[in-house]
Amino acid sequence: MQIPDPLTNGLMKSIDIFYALRPQPFPGKARLSACKIVSHRGEHDNLNVFENTMRAFDIALEKGVWGIEFDVRWTKDLQPVVAHDADLERVFGKKQYIKNLTLTELRSQCPQVPVLEEVVQAYGQRLHFMVEIKAEEYPEPDLQNQILAQCFSPLAAEKDYHLMSLEPEMLNLITFVPKSNLIPIAFFNVGELSRLSLAEGYGGVAGHYLLLNRGFLKEHHEKGQKIGTGYPGSKNCLYREINRGVEWIFSNNAGKIQTIVQQMANA
Repeated sequence: MQIPDPLTNGLMKSIDIFYALRPQPFPGKARLSACKIVSHRGEHDNLNVFENTMRAFDIALEKGVWGIEFDVRWTKDLQPVVAHDADLERVFGKKQYIKNLTLTELRSQCPQVPVLEEVVQAYGQRLHFMVEIKAEEYPEPDLQNQILAQCFSPLAAEKDYHLMSLEPEMLNLITFVPKSNLIPIAFFNVGELSRLSLAEGYGGVAGHYLLLNRGFLKEHHEKGQKIGTGYPGSKNCLYREINRGVEWIFSNNAGKIQTIVQQMANA
């Protein structure tokens, strides 16, 4: 899922503060125990632990969260790797575009970037995967679908993983899973993508908790679809989402949120 630009991010933080100060009813231990927390790009600070790396996913697993969100991009020789940005500069300080490097070159220059297959092997069926397909050119879509299908072959669609995208046209390129495995990610276009998900029979929709209001939740739930929201940062905000019936809660502090869930469920 997308982290907004600084101005919008400031607005979101203000909204978080507003909801953090609003008491919410206790959801009950059963609903707390069933809560599905998703660690956004793993547990990272991008200082000591970098996003979308094996260490970030290790920590998420150690903290007992339900799932991890990560991003897939392609190397020059069409190997899927786990990275959010098109280039390596923001996270790793290297001015290289992933699409211009072969996997061998990428591994040599930035070994912390995982290959998709090794993430599946290490965490498959131990963590649920919410996999964001980044908007980029698919020069050989049939071959790339075959590669993705092979990578995910040890797992069961929906049960073990979902595929997501901010750009709905990217979902049209994914043909190796049923549409119910696909989740469009909305930002300010939540109405548009909600209608698309309902029309196409996708698995649901994801977006910011403020924008996915009760009306959207009701409509999708009536169709048997699921909702994922980000990014609650407090107990009150977490309770609000659980009480609203949100299935997946994405967090940049998943370990903290998971601790709240465990403490309150065991109290």
